[in-house]
Amino acid sequence: MGFRPRPFRVLEEVSRIIVGKRDILKMLWVALLSEGHVLLEGPPGVGKTMIAKSLAQTIGGDFKRIQMTPDLLPADLIGTTYYRLSEGSWGIKYGPIFANVVLADELNRATPKTQSALLEAMQEHQVTIEGMTIPLPKPFIVLATQTPYGGEGTYPLTDVFVDRFAYKVRVEYPTVAEELEIITRIDELERPEIRQVLTPEEVTALVESVKKVRVSDAVKRYILDLVNTIRSMKEVRLGPSPRASIWLYKGGRALAYIEGRSYVIPDDIKALARPVLEHRIRIKPEYEADGVLPETLIKRALETVEVPKA
Repeated sequence: MGFRPRPFRVLEEVSRIIVGKRDILKMLWVALLSEGHVLLEGPPGVGKTMIAKSLAQTIGGDFKRIQMTPDLLPADLIGTTYYRLSEGSWGIKYGPIFANVVLADELNRATPKTQSALLEAMQEHQVTIEGMTIPLPKPFIVLATQTPYGGEGTYPLTDVFVDRFAYKVRVEYPTVAEELEIITRIDELERPEIRQVLTPEEVTALVESVKKVRVSDAVKRYILDLVNTIRSMKEVRLGPSPRASIWLYKGGRALAYIEGRSYVIPDDIKALARPVLEHRIRIKPEYEADGVLPETLIKRALETVEVPKA
């Protein structure tokens, strides 16, 4: 499989600072290696910013946190041109989107116009300023949070926008044991010393290595069967788009690589089913009123779709 530093070096380093949440850290590493973006959901104060910043530091990348507010303009995000009076020429002031790890905090507080400024960056890894197309750094990942429960001053993300996020990851409250460790180590955790264990160039090389991981026809069929089973369920108003199949495929390769395999197995797809599918399923109102949730349908699909033997 070519060049391959141990992926767990990043996980091990971040885990020194982030108490618990090992599965979340692994999912962010999967996202980084598969070039996908992540929608983080969870209550405030559970470490989402610290997780994102620590990830950037371990790979020697730039980290930018953008506090999304209703008065934020697209130019505040991607940048703008300005006139250099002393030189008599135009220059570009780059926005905070020019970083390796970007945390868009409370994304649904920004207006749809500003939200849409993220779309080109997320999809094409580039931005357009005054007609000029400018590539973003490599690697590049957007982590976005939402203000829970909506409410006044928020602009719900459209289904099209949500579909651009490869994965949705829930960040829950710590366990009692984890919270005890947090308050015991709080002085250390508030001023963490995080070592760089990879370079951005090494991460970019890893991304290319992940593309060499083999996915058998049987596993590809399994991906499609899962997605189409959910689409055909009577409770579903809007099913997973083809992007769901794509990210199960790409994410499966990244997860297999992290686990030290050169091939994807069905268990990789099962592990990614909820992060990839949950935010892409819309339930019909009558079933939603009965308490049917996307995770319910994902669990049913995993139980009913035949798992390939190889």
